[in-house]
Amino acid sequence: MTITNFNAAIRELISESITMAETYQSLSTERIITAMGTALVCGLVIYFVYRFFYRGIVFSENYNLLLVLVTVVTAFIINTISANIVLSLGMVGALSIVRFRSAVKDPLDIGFLFWGIAAGVTAGAGLYYPAFVGTAFIAVIYILLTLFKKQKKSYLLIIRYSAAAEAGVSALLGETRYKLKNKTSTGENTELTIEIKVKRNDADAVAKYKAVAGVEAVTLLEYSGEFMN
Repeated sequence: MTITNFNAAIRELISESITMAETYQSLSTERIITAMGTALVCGLVIYFVYRFFYRGIVFSENYNLLLVLVTVVTAFIINTISANIVLSLGMVGALSIVRFRSAVKDPLDIGFLFWGIAAGVTAGAGLYYPAFVGTAFIAVIYILLTLFKKQKKSYLLIIRYSAAAEAGVSALLGETRYKLKNKTSTGENTELTIEIKVKRNDADAVAKYKAVAGVEAVTLLEYSGEFMN
């Protein structure tokens, strides 16, 4: 037998095997409802954890709803392709061309998105118990890390003052640990932006600078780690 005939025989054998194989497994209504229900419960857990323990700058309700949809839709896709080998190959090819252009501003949001996808994949594959246990375990870890987070956070303190307040502001800065972010002087007015550590709900930093004669405005902003000049 020549190499060409051998290759042709192998291809024919593979083709017959695929044709004769049972490529479709019927999905019962019970399995579909169980998988989707499991994904929904996991998605709701992620939803409430993100809603009540969010520590970013701006909370997005639409993104939070997206986490639930991603979990359920992922379970729907996995549940579908697990029943049909041929469809699974086509689905992988179709999903490979999907591109998302929305920018994720907070890196922590990416973790929540992967959490939803992982829960959806597990539920769609029929691994309901691991889906519940994994979701609960991750939720507990995130909640504990959030609760035991350091009380002091980084804030941007923006002070706008006249030349008469230069000495008073400088004296207060000498008593404070800070990082200079920006300083703009226009005529006799100066705008100073610094990064400081402040305890939650502590407005003393604003009050002491506001009490200096010549200070026009004091603004305290939570600092996310990105600063634009």
